[in-house]
This record gives sequence, C-alpha cells and structure tokens, in this order.
Amino acid sequence: MKDNILWVEKFRPDMIDDCVLPESTKKVFQDIVDSEELPNLLLFGTSGVGKTTVAKALCNQLKCDWLMINGSDEGRMIDTLRTTITSYASTVSLSGGKKVIIIDEADYMNKDSVQPAMRGLIEQFSNNCRFIFTCNYKNRIIPALQSRCSVVDFRIPKDEKPKLAQDFSAVALSILDGQGIKYKTDVIAQLVVKFFPDFRRVLNELQKHSIGGSIDASVLVSSSNESINELLGFLKNKDFTRMRKWVAENVDNDHVRLYRQIYDSLFTKMNKNTIPQAVLTIADYSYKSAFVADQEVNMVACLTELMMECEFV
Repeated sequence: MKDNILWVEKFRPDMIDDCVLPESTKKVFQDIVDSEELPNLLLFGTSGVGKTTVAKALCNQLKCDWLMINGSDEGRMIDTLRTTITSYASTVSLSGGKKVIIIDEADYMNKDSVQPAMRGLIEQFSNNCRFIFTCNYKNRIIPALQSRCSVVDFRIPKDEKPKLAQDFSAVALSILDGQGIKYKTDVIAQLVVKFFPDFRRVLNELQKHSIGGSIDASVLVSSSNESINELLGFLKNKDFTRMRKWVAENVDNDHVRLYRQIYDSLFTKMNKNTIPQAVLTIADYSYKSAFVADQEVNMVACLTELMMECEFV
C-alpha cells in the first residue's frame, strides 16, 4: 500500500537531540528542555532549517498542548486572533501543563495591525500560554514583539556547514534505507548540497522521486525544472502571494542561478512578442542583485514586473 504521509512529517524528530542543528543552537533548546521552563520564542532563519521542527519538539518534550497557526494567511489573521487564538489561550490545559501557540511564517503578519495585537495577547495570557514565532526575516517583526521573546538565530556558522550537510545526508540515507529505496550515495550528497540548508526541500524531492523505488541523477535536473515551472505558473496566473512565497523559499539557494534559470525558461513559456522586454527586465534586476541589500525584495520586484508586463503561454 502506498504511503501518502509526507516524509517531512513522518520523519520529523520528536526530540531536540535528534534535530540537525549547529551545536550552539541545539544547546539553547536543550537548556530550555532541561530547565522545563519555556519562554516566548522568536526563531528566525531561512526556509527548511528546522524552525517548526524545533518548536514542535520543544512542545513534545515539555509535554505542552500546542496550536499551529500560519501567519501568512493575512486576509483572515485578525479574525483568527479574535477567535481561535483568544479562545485557545484563555482556557486551561487539560493536562495541567502550559499551552503553546506556534505562529509559523510570522513575518507575513501585518506590522500595523496584526503584530501589535499579537503583542497584546502575549501580555494578556502570559500566565497560561506561551508563543513561538517562526520567520525567515527578523527585521519584519516589530521591535515590541521581539522584545517579548527570546530570539534564536538559525543561521549556520560557515565552519559547521560541512558537518551539518554530512549529518543530514546520513539522515536522508537512513530514511531511504528504511523505505527500501535504491540510490546512489553521491547523488544524495549532491542533492543535499544543492538545496542546503533547506532540508525540508531535500526530503520533499527525495519522496517525490522515490515513487519508482529508486533515485538516480535525474533528480538533480528535474527538481530544478519543476520548481521553475511552478514559479512561471504563478506568474501566468498573476498569483503574487504564492510567487512571493516561492521567492522567500528559494532565493537563498543561489540568486544568480535563479535569474539564469528563469531566463532560460522564457522561450517556451512566454509569448514571443514579450520576450525582448522580459530579457531586458531580467538583465536589469540580475545586475542590481550585485549591489542590493535585500535579494528577496529585488527578485520579487523583477518577477512582479514580468508578471504585469509580459504574456505567458
């Protein structure tokens, strides 16, 4: 029988010690577990590095009841604050422990309305509930909210990157062995390096390409092509929200390569009359990427221009 459970959920670690993290970061969370005192937390770092996994592992080890809310649902977030979050935070846990609300992708919450309201909830329910926020960019969280949390940086020190890549490769190989999937070790190592430090993306790609019972070098090519095709679909449908999220999840991999892949895809995905304008736009923003402070904003601006001015087929 086919296993329909996502591997990122099926093999998500339940304990901090099993998480693939830099030693200094792991120690921060292990100290929280040992103290049995959970503060409000703001976890920031790039996509797929384990922020949500750590949040859930902390709740598991400290035996806390928890509720997950996605902060990117901007349209309904205020209503969620007024109803779901307030209702959950105001009641006592049946197990007698603390309650925890995990706000995933908190940097998508509106700075002028949702985030100030969230600050008020932290104070209102401080005796009964803790909040864990995860985000890609700390500077998108208002200072008043940051000051009420212990802030943990998930950036990986340069000297620890090889070890973490090796550790996650070992985890990936163990999963493949357990699932009876045939593979080439060097291909798995290359896939981990390609998407490092996005371990979630690696697991998703491995699961997707393991359906036939084996994984070969084709995963290294097809994963990139499928991702770019997904992006071009968002541009064609003028789906700004999903396009922006795609950029946030991919721009750290190699923004120069991404511009090139988008350029290479134009000739089969775009009306030929709009290709010249698209080439000029990509060239302009690719050049700017050597100087800008925020690569995500630069790429979103580029793709927004393509989305609004070019015709896709």
